[in-house]
Amino acid sequence: MCTAITFTAKDFYFGRTLDDTISRGEEVVVTPRNYPFLFRHMGEMHNHYAIIGMACVEKTEDCLDGSRPERENRWEIGRHNSGGKETSSVSREYPLYYEAVNEKGLAMAGLNFVGNAFYQDFEEVMAGREYVAQFELIPWILGQCATVEEARRRLERLTVTGEAFAPGLLPAQLHWLLADKNEAVTIEAVQEGLRMYDNPAGVLTNNPPFPEQMFQLNNYMHISPREPENLFCDRLPLKTYSRGMGALGLPGDLSSQSRFVRAVFTRMHAVAGSSEEENVSQFFHILGAVNQTKGCCRVGENDYEMTIYTSCCNAEKGIYYYTTYGNRQITAVDMRRENLDSVLLLRYPLAAGEQIKMQN
Repeated sequence: MCTAITFTAKDFYFGRTLDDTISRGEEVVVTPRNYPFLFRHMGEMHNHYAIIGMACVEKTEDCLDGSRPERENRWEIGRHNSGGKETSSVSREYPLYYEAVNEKGLAMAGLNFVGNAFYQDFEEVMAGREYVAQFELIPWILGQCATVEEARRRLERLTVTGEAFAPGLLPAQLHWLLADKNEAVTIEAVQEGLRMYDNPAGVLTNNPPFPEQMFQLNNYMHISPREPENLFCDRLPLKTYSRGMGALGLPGDLSSQSRFVRAVFTRMHAVAGSSEEENVSQFFHILGAVNQTKGCCRVGENDYEMTIYTSCCNAEKGIYYYTTYGNRQITAVDMRRENLDSVLLLRYPLAAGEQIKMQN
């Protein structure tokens, strides 16, 4: 389970929590403009917007058949950056993005949508249509769209297909939050086709489908950050006995619908700061309202869902911030410090181990 949000202050911020039982080797990955994305049905994208986000990098030799062109070999060299040390290795690498932002400030995140996501089988290309596998959707959109409005036009002719990236890596059942500084939309691939919904809440979690999530907010119209008035009965001497009673009834459990309500309430009332540090801190506080503590969501014998990482990206500056379950210190990667005209993926393994500052 996961939660993604937008937040607008002086700049536009986008990020998410990723909740799972284990880490799956996620890294912060910068895809520069000339890294060649090879798509299953749409050919090769040689030039595109630079992208930064959280991804698992997988080798593609296990999933490409013999019909793939030999020219793939020209992009088999990957650069690894870890603490300033660089090494080169020969490999075919592909970033499977969980969420990402491009250099134009367009952001996108995929979140679990199990039981409702439905991908089409690819049969043949129809004129005017585009066919993109589920795992290709984020780079397909962020690689060539600068705004949500541009993405809408491309999504209107898009079919999401259900190919697996590789044997053993089955397609994740997802829906997506897509946003820029002006608007946000939810994208859901369901049996009826690809659906887009305006998302004025700027939040997405998991099930139920997005229209139902939004409808459920009607049940919480009475909740407020202000102190409540006695509307129960003016003949009874009722009064508040604690601060925060205006939010009585705000759901506190870990279910996706409750996290949606709680994240919307927190995001809508969070006060923006005047500096980058204040706003990044506030963003992490907003998502802190839906963080999962190991032990509170048991999914199997000795298996517990927890917040593996929390991310915040300044979409306008291209700075990606993150914390992990085991390291609460905020770590940052600035993609504009890199050579964005390169053909090489830039990979930053997550900073591990709690960083504690001793004061004596």
